[in-house]
Amino acid sequence: MERLSGSIRNYAWGSMDAIPHILGSEQDGLPQAEYWLGAYESDPSSAAESSLLERLRLHPEELGDASRRRFGDRLPFLLKVLSAAKPLSLQAHPGRQSARDGHARSMAAGVEAQQRTFVDDWPRPELMVALSDVEALYGFRDPLHTRALFDALGTRTSLDPVLGPLTERSGPAALAEVFLDALTVDSKRRAMSREVVSAAVNHVGEDSDLGEFCRTAVQLDEHRPDDSTILAALLLNRVHLSPGQALRVPPGTLHTYLSGTGVEISANSDNIVRGGLTDKLIDVDALISIVDFTSCGAHLVDPAGDGELDEYPTDFPECRLWALHLRPGNVRMLPASGSPRILLVLGGHAVCSSSSGTEETVRGHALWIPAGEQVQVQGNCDGFLAGVGAVQG
Repeated sequence: MERLSGSIRNYAWGSMDAIPHILGSEQDGLPQAEYWLGAYESDPSSAAESSLLERLRLHPEELGDASRRRFGDRLPFLLKVLSAAKPLSLQAHPGRQSARDGHARSMAAGVEAQQRTFVDDWPRPELMVALSDVEALYGFRDPLHTRALFDALGTRTSLDPVLGPLTERSGPAALAEVFLDALTVDSKRRAMSREVVSAAVNHVGEDSDLGEFCRTAVQLDEHRPDDSTILAALLLNRVHLSPGQALRVPPGTLHTYLSGTGVEISANSDNIVRGGLTDKLIDVDALISIVDFTSCGAHLVDPAGDGELDEYPTDFPECRLWALHLRPGNVRMLPASGSPRILLVLGGHAVCSSSSGTEETVRGHALWIPAGEQVQVQGNCDGFLAGVGAVQG
């Protein structure tokens, strides 16, 4: 058991103060979008004498036999705090085979690292647990409902060249055709986007599906004015998460976060395939190849447990997540002792004890816990524990 120090990602969409407040750290004058804890190759967390990545190269036994059999000598999960003050890119993450194939193609073609869509060969399923109110776009709305919302703006005739397949085709085929067209960046699509936003302004105060649809259009335009890919984003469901609720994001699910702060657990990958709402690398062909065009609602996940130690259930083999809400006088053994784990304390104070020693933790502290190490926690604290999904214990 050893103290870990993570790394900050200063992306333009990040909040200036949310992550510093959560971690009890100083603001650096830049937007802080993500705080990473893990052993990702390009940005591993720091332990006392080395990076966590180097530690695991020297001591792979700390991953545990079960994890090593399935994932090799690589920590399979990545724990983050994410805070969005502006919308992220319209994106999806690949599954295992898509990631392997895409990364192999990039390497074989000699694509420079900064121009690669698939920056590694791992999948990236993820789960986001809200710490504040979180607004997101997630999965495709029913095609007929989407067409009705656009039509309610009085734009049926002008948008019919793009949206027509929503009523002329059925199911995923209709959504795929319209989505691909809506990602086209040209003067005609920009004019359509401006028309939608102009009409939407008149309905933002309505307490209805149309009002929510229009608020989304206006919000996106505020941050991405004259961006034609707003049309593509408006094909998605709007989702609200209250603190403590979680959103499960399997590979292939189109999504973006609009605002809010949360804790995210994912496979140990940085693969993001973008299609719009960004100035970063966009790869429409790759996105179309991995996206699930089935209309669906949000996969909301509620925690299961006794209120002090609650797991957010998923079927992701690479990762799993517990929320810890320990009250004074209570003592808990951390679960999954057969798995490597990372504990992040977000509030209060806790004393963590194991055969390797004792660590006192407060807000913003994180601990690396090797597989096989039984850890007892007592105190008054809130936090999250990340582990390997494939390992039970």
